[in-house]
Amino acid sequence: MLKPIFKYANEAGTDEAGRGCLAGPVTAGAIILPEGFTNALLNDSKQLSEIKREHLRPILEEAAVSFSVCHVFEDEIDQINILNASITAMHRALDALIQVPSFILVDGNRFKPHTIAPHECFIKGDGKYMSIAAASVLAKTHRDEYMAKIHEEFPMYNWKKNKGYPTKEHREAIKKYGLTKYHRKTFRQLPEQLTLDI
Repeated sequence: MLKPIFKYANEAGTDEAGRGCLAGPVTAGAIILPEGFTNALLNDSKQLSEIKREHLRPILEEAAVSFSVCHVFEDEIDQINILNASITAMHRALDALIQVPSFILVDGNRFKPHTIAPHECFIKGDGKYMSIAAASVLAKTHRDEYMAKIHEEFPMYNWKKNKGYPTKEHREAIKKYGLTKYHRKTFRQLPEQLTLDI
């Protein structure tokens, strides 16, 4: 069962989605939930079906004291690497909150201190604290929405279904059609790849 808070009122949870993808942005959510908020369905977004995530998104956005979502796109990912891009996305999402949080709960074990508030990292935190789980749902649903949009431009990669992750179908499409402007050029796109002509 998810805990409503860690220690403080006005805590912000933050999490990212899309870190392991071959295409598209890494997306971070940040959210401050109101005191006493609870939802029996809320959990780590990876444990929820797409239908449940989409059901939760408007509930979380309406209930939130403040929330924001930030994409860091493939060009910047290639410049600063995916770890730094993930942390940058979380920082920017936190910066966009209308209310300044008292404390930051971060999913995972890697983060850089932010000037707005102290933080603590929690491995599998999206399965422990409501605010991190909520941030994970927002990050995932907003990123999925973006991938469905760019799927219309390049339907042969089926991003609407695979969301840019390295599925067999996605890699077969890369073999056949090559890379798009949305692919991360510094990522190992194919298992046998030694170098990539770009």
